[in-house]
Amino acid sequence: MPRLPALPIVMLFVAGLSQSQTIDHTKMDHPAHMKMMADAQRQVDVSKRGKDVMPFSLSAATHIFSKTAAGGTQQVVAKKSSDTAQVQLIRQHLQEIRMQFLKGDFSGPGHIHGEDMPGLSELRDAKPGQLDISYKEIGGGAQLTYKTANSVLVSALHKWFDAQLSDHGKDAKAGHAGHISSKKH
Repeated sequence: MPRLPALPIVMLFVAGLSQSQTIDHTKMDHPAHMKMMADAQRQVDVSKRGKDVMPFSLSAATHIFSKTAAGGTQQVVAKKSSDTAQVQLIRQHLQEIRMQFLKGDFSGPGHIHGEDMPGLSELRDAKPGQLDISYKEIGGGAQLTYKTANSVLVSALHKWFDAQLSDHGKDAKAGHAGHISSKKH
């Protein structure tokens, strides 16, 4: 029997070890495994469609979604705050989508995440003045703060945030209400 060189075996072991630390398939049943695979494919598809709407690099930025009793805050920050080009593109994009959203135009998220995205139809149906959206520059990017007194819209915003967290995968994280991202820039 031919003997394999030690280096490729070690590389295979290390590759397998790093993969097993990420996902433990032994604790997954078939439906859970299939859902994980579908979620991963959806994240790839969302990332591809995101390039049509977002001028910044999705992989160079982090989306942070913080729910509040009156709505929530959406932050987008460059993973490297020294990347001034990405920071400027993030800020430009959030200013533009704020204006679109205030007009009831949620076509960008519809294109990226699908027209059946949770919460999207309720946000589109909001009457003028029911949803306040403010813009603010933060270190490394910008944020939009959504506020409403309408409980249906608060629920829609929370569903919408959850869908984005899922769809953006490693490029998104849940934040904490009332706090700017704790991430160092």
